Amino acid sequence: MLEEIIKEGKFKYIEHGSGTPIVILHGLMGGLSNFEGVFSYFPEKNYRIIIPELPLYSMMLINTNVRSFAKYLNAFLKYKKLNQVILLGNSLGGHIGLLFTKMYPEKVKALIITGSSGLYENAMGESYPKRGDYEYIKKKSEDVFFDPKIASKEMVDEVYATVNDRNKLIKTLAIAKSAIRHNMAKDLPKMSTPTCIIWGRNDKVTPPEVAIDFDKLLPDSELFWIDECGHAPMMEHPDEFNRLMHGWFLKRGF
Repeated sequence: MLEEIIKEGKFKYIEHGSGTPIVILHGLMGGLSNFEGVFSYFPEKNYRIIIPELPLYSMMLINTNVRSFAKYLNAFLKYKKLNQVILLGNSLGGHIGLLFTKMYPEKVKALIITGSSGLYENAMGESYPKRGDYEYIKKKSEDVFFDPKIASKEMVDEVYATVNDRNKLIKTLAIAKSAIRHNMAKDLPKMSTPTCIIWGRNDKVTPPEVAIDFDKLLPDSELFWIDECGHAPMMEHPDEFNRLMHGWFLKRGF
């Protein structure tokens, strides 16, 4: 990222461009840099990109859950005086976006989810507690992608450090359990916000049938596939991801 992280009060974020606001929600093991392709592309197309750093490890344990993160997002949007935003979320970020849209539908113009939790959780629960086993963490990190080379040493080192930090590990597991508790199957049919679903055909974390279920349950959704692609399409195929997302915006008039 070329932009410096802005720190204002309890909020940390990066921002670029002007125009229609797109607020991006990163995943549990993901960072702001995962959306570098989106961050550089959309400001050139008259969109304003804002990526808040979610307080995954800084909230009290009792508040470390999907609902608290949705409330945090609401506080952030109020602080930034943003309304009628487009939300884009990957993995846990997609789940937070879905729950936020359920809680505050009037604040969301459109939603894009990719590799989102909310219906099926295979990401963390049984796997990440293996502390101290670098090769295991490396394999789990590589499994996120169709092309394992995308899981750089820097990325693997970061995940390894997280699961070997006792405080972060406890909160990681709390978030994973919260994601399972907040299954949204019964909520989705009542959510009429236009939703673009972009999914990797080779996603091992949230498999393709999860995307099909999201598309069936959401009243106003459209599903797009990216071939030879895992759990993070915006990282693995950024140009194709941007093309699909921008095409959907133009079609829907956003």
